[in-house]
Amino acid sequence: MTTVTTSRGDRRVSPVFVGILAVTAVTGWATWTGFAEQPGVAVFLFVTAAWIVSLCLHEYAHARTALHSGDISVGEKGYLTLNPLKYTHALLSIVLPVVFVIMGGIGLPGGAVFIERGRIRGRWRHSLISAAGPLTNVVFAAVCTAPFWLHALDGVPRDFRYALAFLALLQVTAAILNFLPVPGLDGYGVIEPWLSYNVKRQVEPFAPFGLLFVFALLWVPSVNIAFFDAIDAILRGLGVDDFSQACGHELYRFWRETPEVCTISP
Repeated sequence: MTTVTTSRGDRRVSPVFVGILAVTAVTGWATWTGFAEQPGVAVFLFVTAAWIVSLCLHEYAHARTALHSGDISVGEKGYLTLNPLKYTHALLSIVLPVVFVIMGGIGLPGGAVFIERGRIRGRWRHSLISAAGPLTNVVFAAVCTAPFWLHALDGVPRDFRYALAFLALLQVTAAILNFLPVPGLDGYGVIEPWLSYNVKRQVEPFAPFGLLFVFALLWVPSVNIAFFDAIDAILRGLGVDDFSQACGHELYRFWRETPEVCTISP
């Protein structure tokens, strides 16, 4: 059994994360009640803040699993505080994912916590550390879609329902992209411990370009269509209709004119 030895300060939740949670709660309330004069602004802030919360939880899951697998250095690095400013690549983990959401409505996977793999013994532990992050996106997606698959939408305001649908879209895309067995992504980290040394050595030089390769593929029309068809199929299976997803995306882009069909109460 691994003995976890981190100080209380290493595990104290950061005020930065608490502030992001507060923004999520306030803007979620504004979206629910229709308090804001421009509903799109409230939806934008709510979805963006909730998306950052999910990114923090994603990285925290990697770090927490690594801690219990033997890497106590994650505490010293500040990864257990949920503070996004402590990540080794804040640009990759926070800034770029938010930019991609704003530009294209896609959940960009990040990769930010540095795990000292030499401290960890056992291939299953290495695989679980890599899987822990995207599994949080799966859980987040399940929570966002719960009102849909539980058929509990009665009383849920229109704009809040659309916001949940779009946020669920981001979580599902992030989970799928992260689980791809491509070097540099979590999916490859899951299978890497089970590969031979020669295979890992040949693949290693391509790891920094894995994410770029995935997004280059998504520019191929046939691949893009197949990818988003899979996303739509998963969301429909969870009870989230295409209309709610599309209207959530349109409301999120508040600087554009929202189609009238998305502003008419059902």
